[in-house]
Amino acid sequence: MRIQGEIGEGKSNTASRVGPIMGREGMLLLLTLAAGSMDAMSYLGLGHVFTAMMTGNTVLLGLALGQGHILAALRSLIALVGFAAGVAAGALIVQRDQRHDDWPPAVTQALALEGLLLGAFALMWHLTEVERGAAMVYALVLVSGLAMGIQSAAAHRLGVPGMMTTYITGTLTSLMVGCVNWFRDGRAGSAPTSAGSRERRIRLLSAVFLLYGCGALAGGFLQARSSSSVTLIPLLAVVLVSVNATLRQRHPSSVTT
Repeated sequence: MRIQGEIGEGKSNTASRVGPIMGREGMLLLLTLAAGSMDAMSYLGLGHVFTAMMTGNTVLLGLALGQGHILAALRSLIALVGFAAGVAAGALIVQRDQRHDDWPPAVTQALALEGLLLGAFALMWHLTEVERGAAMVYALVLVSGLAMGIQSAAAHRLGVPGMMTTYITGTLTSLMVGCVNWFRDGRAGSAPTSAGSRERRIRLLSAVFLLYGCGALAGGFLQARSSSSVTLIPLLAVVLVSVNATLRQRHPSSVTT
């Protein structure tokens, strides 16, 4: 019995040394920040193209084709192809694990691959910062599109409604519908537990919307000042999520929201 107690105390001490670990929602919010910063970086630094938000990128493709701007259309097309290929690659990884955990290990593996791509993107960006030809721009668009596609597939595997991390239209729609339902149910005197869960979801969706905008703000701020640290925002966010997810699986007792 004493041995079991010592083992239990050892596990408890290990968990306390690890400290609080982000839960699923916190990690998804960090990924949203990464996507917002990547969109700002790609739009300002790679010729007005989005590599995370494919809704906006599709509009840019249509505008470029309509105005006869073939090179701009090619950048948007490469982003679409890269993103689609990234989603396919990410789906192959995350769908191998059919467990119903709220954060399957396969999602962490997909994000680790995304981190490698973002590392390659950052290196390519820095090495060609002074003089960047068209071929390198296309390569950067492709690599960032691949990374964001993998992230989108990983977020989709988690199945959290309204939290896709790489686009904001669905999030904003879910947020406003939730606000209307919350207000309506509040006036109708719904159960406190139902109102509390609805309010928590509204706060979460609001955070997604704000963090995507904050990521874009940070990326735009650094890009406008030609700061070489702009590529570190998405890279560090994804690395932090990957490390946190690994610790989370090893020390589940330390998980926070």
